[in-house]
Amino acid sequence: MKHIAMGIGIGILALMTATISAKPAQGGKPAILVHLTSGPENPTKAALAFLVARTAIEQGHPVSMFLAGDAVQLLRDAALDNLSGLGTGKLREHFDIIAKGGGRFYLSGMSSNARGVTAADLQGKPAELAPPAILLKLALEHDRMFTY
Repeated sequence: MKHIAMGIGIGILALMTATISAKPAQGGKPAILVHLTSGPENPTKAALAFLVARTAIEQGHPVSMFLAGDAVQLLRDAALDNLSGLGTGKLREHFDIIAKGGGRFYLSGMSSNARGVTAADLQGKPAELAPPAILLKLALEHDRMFTY
């Protein structure tokens, strides 16, 4: 029984070490993926996810955001211009800094279709509709993932 417990402990330590020592992206800073499913109904959580992505951009990290569920509505201009989180800032301000810093936005195509979000809503924004396979691909390509 001691050998099993010691083996489990060593396995957990190896897993923690592997997670902590993930290789940084090409630019030297780890790539960040922010996955958000909360939308206009939870402005504080939505703005917090954008604030984390903005902070990562400001610190020089490559950033992607994948919006699913109600979060796809956040890239409509009305939401960007009017949504503000309690203590987490204004969505438009965060979005503009993420976009100018090279951040990319991926919106679940199925969630967008169900909520009437179209390509016209994304025009002029660094955003595209994406299937679940893209979320999986992004998660595997990025060094760290935050989920809100």
